[in-house]
Amino acid sequence: MRTTLFYLAKVKKTSFHRSQTLGYRNGFAFFRLPTVGIGGERLYVNQLSQAELDELSNVRPTLTYGPAKQAPPSGFVPAHVAFDKKILKFDAYFQEDVPLSAEEHYRIRQVCIYYYLEDDSMSVIEPVVHNSGLPQGKLVRRHRVPKNNHGDPYHWKDLNRGMNITIYGRTYRIVDCDLFTQVFLESQGIELNPPEEMVFDPYTELRRMPPRKYVTPSDFDQLKQFLTYDKQVLRFYAMWDDTNNMFGENRPFIIHYYLADDTVEVREVHKQNDGRDPFPILIGRQRLPKTFVDKKKTFPSCVLEISDHEVLEWFTAKDFAVGKSTTLLGRTFFIYDCDEFTRNFYRDKFGITDFQPVEINKKPLEEVPQVIPPYNGFGFVEDSLQNCFSLFPKPPRKNIIKMLENHLKVLRYQVALESPNPEDRKRRFILSYFLSDDMISIYEPQVRNSGIIGGKYLGKTRVAKPGSTVENPTYYGPSDFTIGSTIEGSLSLTLMNTCLIIWRATRRVSLRQHCSP
Repeated sequence: MRTTLFYLAKVKKTSFHRSQTLGYRNGFAFFRLPTVGIGGERLYVNQLSQAELDELSNVRPTLTYGPAKQAPPSGFVPAHVAFDKKILKFDAYFQEDVPLSAEEHYRIRQVCIYYYLEDDSMSVIEPVVHNSGLPQGKLVRRHRVPKNNHGDPYHWKDLNRGMNITIYGRTYRIVDCDLFTQVFLESQGIELNPPEEMVFDPYTELRRMPPRKYVTPSDFDQLKQFLTYDKQVLRFYAMWDDTNNMFGENRPFIIHYYLADDTVEVREVHKQNDGRDPFPILIGRQRLPKTFVDKKKTFPSCVLEISDHEVLEWFTAKDFAVGKSTTLLGRTFFIYDCDEFTRNFYRDKFGITDFQPVEINKKPLEEVPQVIPPYNGFGFVEDSLQNCFSLFPKPPRKNIIKMLENHLKVLRYQVALESPNPEDRKRRFILSYFLSDDMISIYEPQVRNSGIIGGKYLGKTRVAKPGSTVENPTYYGPSDFTIGSTIEGSLSLTLMNTCLIIWRATRRVSLRQHCSP
């Protein structure tokens, strides 16, 4: 009966939650004992029994300061809670060979070895050195590092100062550790070796030495001039007047004066369709002589290089000014303007403030009349005329509206050939006039046993009237075709000055029935 009631009581239970035993205080995890059991039942494990409570209430201390009561035994704390965020840090280095370098034969790389007490894992991190050119940072990721071929991982008992450890074939020398690591290892009964000095890389220490400093003995020095005026260039805009020579012209140029080494460069200014080859430099960057020493008769007039012995004075920045002409290697350039940097340099260096640009009056180009050459007889006059207007001729424009309105509209006439030969007078032709493009074609029907081969007599073309000029031709139109009129025109080389007499005009339908070949 009791068993049945107990079972029914268990079945009626609806709450099965467990109390929390892990908490956080000030950012650290700590373990706390549960106060109640599953479902809120009374917990008899972590609480005192009634006999213990009676003993504590009845016992009386024999002395005022009697023996202290022993604390109850502490509960079990897991490793991930006891050693959470507790890391052992060791300072170490390893030596790396440098075979292909004349300045260094080996390299010392300093690292930090971290041992995580939480899960006995390790990681090796090298501090990043700026501009070292080496892949630095995390060398060995965090995991349990094996120490032998059997796969046994390193333990914190295997680490100490003044010893070598091998991780994946690379030997690290541990020289020191931090204060927390030293206290922890000593508390566990490990005797630490004395710390060692960290070894530094000799090549890195050599580069940290201050460079040598040189004191210039005088104010003028080429190295000082180069360091002071490096990448500083004076720019002048000039014109070269070469109109006195045949095919000469006014050509714009840009003169560059380099303050770093007193060299001069003359560059061309190209414009669109100027007809010149795209060579940007007229005079390469070089020192230009201004005054030569009196030459002897034996001195050659053409030399490859001019030395300081042949030159009395070189061109300097004082020799260039706005509004003045300068002769460079036989060419006279007129400087009419300069840029803003050049103005500031002359204002600060020489005290010159007059930089008024000079207007250059260009001569107007003479208009050359376009002369159209005579017609050569090939093709139409309009097509041949397009070759005189463009290098890549385009077809002449057509009257699109006229072509659309008169599309497939053809006037047909029956004509006879006017000739002193009586046999040719009997020949009959069909003349077709196309209203869409004003072209004429002539067809001769075949006549059996006539001895004349019929067919196309004149291809589709426009025929000019007699007396019209080649420059302004006048073509036959629809009003010129009447009954009994005569048409004259040069058809081809074999049909020159052929005359046709229109003697009958028919409609399109009747013409096809009457003149079908």
